[in-house]
Amino acid sequence: MSAAFYGFLFFFCLQTRAVRAELKHPENLTMITLNTNYTLTWDWDQRSSVSAAVNFTTQYVAKFRLTSKKRLVWITACEKTSHRSCDLTKFSLYFLGIYVLRVQANVNGNVSAWVQKEFCPDEDADLGPPNKVDLSPAGSDLDIFISDPVTSTNNSMKENHPELYYHVVYWEPPAGQQAVGTQRLDSSANIVTLPNLRPWTWYCVRVQSCYDFYNKKSIFSSPHCMQTEGATPWWQIFLYFLLSLGTVFLVMLLSLSSGFWCYKTFKETWFPSVLLPTPFQYLRDSSGYDIPRLLSPQSDSELLCDKVTIEPPFLNIHVLPPEASPAPLSGLEPDSRHSRQDSSGSGDSGVYSTRGSSSLRQPNSIHSSTLAKVFDLVHVKNEDMAPGLKAQHVNEGVVDM
Repeated sequence: MSAAFYGFLFFFCLQTRAVRAELKHPENLTMITLNTNYTLTWDWDQRSSVSAAVNFTTQYVAKFRLTSKKRLVWITACEKTSHRSCDLTKFSLYFLGIYVLRVQANVNGNVSAWVQKEFCPDEDADLGPPNKVDLSPAGSDLDIFISDPVTSTNNSMKENHPELYYHVVYWEPPAGQQAVGTQRLDSSANIVTLPNLRPWTWYCVRVQSCYDFYNKKSIFSSPHCMQTEGATPWWQIFLYFLLSLGTVFLVMLLSLSSGFWCYKTFKETWFPSVLLPTPFQYLRDSSGYDIPRLLSPQSDSELLCDKVTIEPPFLNIHVLPPEASPAPLSGLEPDSRHSRQDSSGSGDSGVYSTRGSSSLRQPNSIHSSTLAKVFDLVHVKNEDMAPGLKAQHVNEGVVDM
């Protein structure tokens, strides 16, 4: 019984040693950096692992502590992670310090050997391009506004690299960066003016961050293009003047036409030139509402009408006094008129003579009575006439028969 137990224990120890011998450590430790962003990556040989999952642990410590007599304490950055990387940005490593990083693999409690890498941010961290680049025309020149690259806490990288400067490359668009027309300019200022440019010409610009102490150079920023300005030619000024004048003329014409049309429409609607008769117009009552009515509450017939008196036409008759009557013709007597009528008329002279005498006297009496009636009628009419009619017309003229 005891022999079997010891045999099993020996076999288990051999199996453990074989597993430990097969578990390899991570390889190719690499720092991926940009300004103050740090990420440690490594490789792992999948063939060396067993079927169980593999975890990794990452630790770091300042290099000067390795030689200290005090107890060494490693700071764990990532523990038992299955990823092949560990982000060290959040630990805010001192930019001028030197650190030692190490990584270990772990499979079911079986660990590999530690793999170490030395890292100095000031020397090893890559420098990033400018955070922002803007262009602005300055006559025939161009002004470039450069924003410093920033750290993980949005501070300028010039706090870590005081001697940081910018390498500016500019060219005309048809030419590439390596074309003959490419020009270069170095400046540590954040505002750079490109001199000796041609007016009304397009230029493209790219900027690179540089730090010469460790020979650091960033990648170039994306190209930015803009056209320069210059003196405006006279024909362009004249063309702008004509365009502005035409625009103002059209606007004024449309404004006047619209105003005239509105005025005409308003006038024809509310003040028409042809008015309806008064009884057919709308009247406004005392309550303020427009109500279509033919008559107002009061008697419009009394307000709009007047009494009309119809009279017969007036005859302008002029009556002469008896003394102004014309005298009968001389030599003409009733007997002679009768003898003339008798000679041209009937053969019975006796009877006609008698009737002629009576008929000759009859018109005189009829004429006198007619004149008297007409005079009375005129007198009555003159009394009924308006005061403006003068009565002198009665005494003038002769009787029209």
